[in-house]
Amino acid sequence: MLEGKKIVLGVTGSIAAYKAAMLASTLTQAGAQVDVVMTEAATKLVTPLTFQSLTQRPVHVEMFRLLEETDIAHVSLGVGADLVAVVPATANTIAKMAVGLADDLLSTTVLAARCPILVAPAMDAEMYENPVTQENVARLRQRGVVVVDPEFGRLASGLTGRGRLADLEDILGRIRWILGQGGDLADVNLLVTAGGTQEPIDPVRVITNRSSGKMGYSIAEAALDRGARVTLVSAPTGLRPPKAAEFVPVSTAVEMRDAVMARLRHIDVLVMAAAVSDYRVDQVAPKKLKRSEGALQLTLVPNPDILMETATPHDGGRVPLRVGFALESDGLLESAQEKLSRKRLDLIVANRVDAAGGVFGSDQNEVVLLDSAGRRVDVPLAPKLQVAHKILDQIVLLLRERR
Repeated sequence: MLEGKKIVLGVTGSIAAYKAAMLASTLTQAGAQVDVVMTEAATKLVTPLTFQSLTQRPVHVEMFRLLEETDIAHVSLGVGADLVAVVPATANTIAKMAVGLADDLLSTTVLAARCPILVAPAMDAEMYENPVTQENVARLRQRGVVVVDPEFGRLASGLTGRGRLADLEDILGRIRWILGQGGDLADVNLLVTAGGTQEPIDPVRVITNRSSGKMGYSIAEAALDRGARVTLVSAPTGLRPPKAAEFVPVSTAVEMRDAVMARLRHIDVLVMAAAVSDYRVDQVAPKKLKRSEGALQLTLVPNPDILMETATPHDGGRVPLRVGFALESDGLLESAQEKLSRKRLDLIVANRVDAAGGVFGSDQNEVVLLDSAGRRVDVPLAPKLQVAHKILDQIVLLLRERR
């Protein structure tokens, strides 16, 4: 997604400027061409040489520095970029952007830009929460600027409040989402489920499984990279959901079913990557059960079959393209083919419990894709994000055929 992209990284005089160096390094390692534009105040916190060493590109500070070439830096940088990201953005720079001031190289570059703009504020809480700053941030949002909200935490002043620079992973996710807007899933509404559902026994204990949720989260991330509007319905995983996705936390299979069905008529693609419990306890104890010497007997009843419920139109809508998963210890392909047919799926992702890279908790996976047209795609062992893109490749093909 970042390979070959031209990104202007604006760095302002916030104490969080050192974090921009890490962002510049990450973007460069991912294949992006990063041109750093620093305000004079930012150079007091991090030297331009730091950014030049990380990006292997000249760092721009002075508005009227004589150029080796004949182009005008503040125009050529903004016009030729795929994205301008101001990270971190001080209250002063945000105010300049809001009213269109152009009194330094960065503000002039932003004003001349004809590409998407991202801003990640970082400042003391009192400054960020000041009504003037809030009004300026709101103006930027109204103009289509993507604002990555700061986090709540301890600030450089020693106080605690909202003003810390957002996590770099979240900022990077937003950057990738912006650059993916022209992808092959642009304008597609995709809902993916993830994690292992938890069925309560009492207020303390649950029945669950070993699903980590990593495959579902990777699919959500990859779909965002390709321009989709993503809803992630997730059981508890401990993973950080992508900022650009609509995140819907659930716990039980019934809660997951309700969340999916409530959104079904508005989605184009449903990917059921979650490990949904087949059974739940019939009567959940209202208080914690006491340990006893005898056996504990629980009556289990079937959970709703979410894939089967989505096989027919709901609330006057149409049936989305539906993707299921099959996880087996043996007879994988036979079971997957049977499930594909019985649940009237468009695509099924088959993976073995004892796959070479492991399944539960692993960052890698190997799968076989079977679709309703009789095609088979073998995906060898690879990071789950790469496997996710292979799954989405097949989804794109099926969407094109459906249209």
